[in-house]
Amino acid sequence: MRRRVSAAPASVLVSILAAVLLAACSPPTEVRQAPVGESPFVYVKNTDIITEWDPARSYSNEIIAFQNVYETLTLWNPVTKKSAPRLATGWRSTADGRSWTFTLRSGVTFHTGNPLDAEAVKASIERTMRARTGASYIWDAVSSIRVEGPLTVTFALKYPVPLDLVVSAGYAAYIYDTKAAPDLGKWLAQGRDAGSGPYTVAKWNKGKEDELTLKAYDGYWGGWNERPHYNTVRYRVVPDPERAYRMLQRGEASFTDRLDPKLFAQAGAAPGIRTSDRPSFTTAMMLFNTATGPMKDIRVRKAVQYAIDYRGIVKALKGSVTPASGVIPEGLLGHVPGRVPEQDLESATRLLQEAGYGPGGAPLRLRLTYGEGEADEEVLAKRLRAALRPLNVTLKVEGMHWNAQWERGKKRGQDIFVMYWWPDYADGYSYFGQVFRAANPPEFNLTYLNDHRLDAMLDTVPELTVTDKPAAQRVYEQATARVLDERAAAALPWVVKSRRAFLGGIQGYDDNPAYPDVVFVYDLKPSG
Repeated sequence: MRRRVSAAPASVLVSILAAVLLAACSPPTEVRQAPVGESPFVYVKNTDIITEWDPARSYSNEIIAFQNVYETLTLWNPVTKKSAPRLATGWRSTADGRSWTFTLRSGVTFHTGNPLDAEAVKASIERTMRARTGASYIWDAVSSIRVEGPLTVTFALKYPVPLDLVVSAGYAAYIYDTKAAPDLGKWLAQGRDAGSGPYTVAKWNKGKEDELTLKAYDGYWGGWNERPHYNTVRYRVVPDPERAYRMLQRGEASFTDRLDPKLFAQAGAAPGIRTSDRPSFTTAMMLFNTATGPMKDIRVRKAVQYAIDYRGIVKALKGSVTPASGVIPEGLLGHVPGRVPEQDLESATRLLQEAGYGPGGAPLRLRLTYGEGEADEEVLAKRLRAALRPLNVTLKVEGMHWNAQWERGKKRGQDIFVMYWWPDYADGYSYFGQVFRAANPPEFNLTYLNDHRLDAMLDTVPELTVTDKPAAQRVYEQATARVLDERAAAALPWVVKSRRAFLGGIQGYDDNPAYPDVVFVYDLKPSG
């Protein structure tokens, strides 16, 4: 939810941004009908695609499709590390950062045919704010939204936040047509969309391998006539990485977002296949059940932290990951260097014995769940099981489809929940605010922490991020110590490297760590 190029000098960034803004303000390309006849772009993923159809509530894997169907006001640029135009062509803020005005692109329509104007922006964001679920917290600073003209909208804030960055978020920042249906939520849940992006939903086969198909939207504001484009995008669910790779070799797949180290090495040497290997903002998280079961005892949680063979696991994953340091990955405010954990079986044994378990004590049984098809998570689970066995701890490991694992997690149905996390936008807050802040019922707080001291710390971060970055960094460091040391609520073994494999003829692919696993298909030139 949460993966580049070094920052250029400030003068260069200003020139780049100015050029981007001028280009964005130029007249839109004349729109013609969407392309026909090209082979589809086939994206193979190991987990379910859709968990939620409503863009106000979406907060999971569907980001890979939704970023091709829906659009946001801005888009985070990983080169400049700034927001770039998308539906908004320009924006300005007052000196105190409490008022932001955005100018919208003209001539944009939703897939419903209705115009995307300032009223539509206001209506969609206010509906998302009312939902109070998923990532809707990104709008907490907004006190009101005013329509200043057909293509001008102003946000009044209760406290300053970098709103140009907030509106680029991968979740909860989508602009959509609230007038698409009287009961929009029910209408969307049938596999429909109300977006403005280059693609619209053609078919949804819930629970099937060939789960989702998108087709090009004829009226897309970007146009279709300057170069070849894909007219169809298909998302297929294939948990077996070996089979996914064979599909890529045979040309049945265009792209796969993750292969194990062995397959990735094969892909790098295979004719007709290209690979991409980039740092990411995606962190592996082991979330410990602090509310029920044996891990309610902090001594057991600390023992599990110590039992993890961090170095051995990173080595076993052969370059596909890097060691995690703290909670927030390098490249974002809140990263804490020098906190790479180490295995300490002696301390693990001592803590377990203090809790009445361990060698010579009562046998301890723990349950760990991870995502089916996640080969690296499986390595983690098996190595932890092997490390705990001599300590008189039996670890039951279960790979599950993501939707089923998540539902069980919400019901506190495991001791250790393994998942990946990436930022809601290019900022460190969501690693804490969404994962470790008190939430009832839990959504992604799958440690079930209810820590008022931690929550009070986190409440100060959004404003400090704008007004006093050094102070925000200090709070993040305190929150890191609170979660990992004082509460021992989690362990973070690695940060993922984005290792992709795709057909060699595809041109225009680039990886944006703020939108993990997303392929912006409109930007690609199809393979021959």
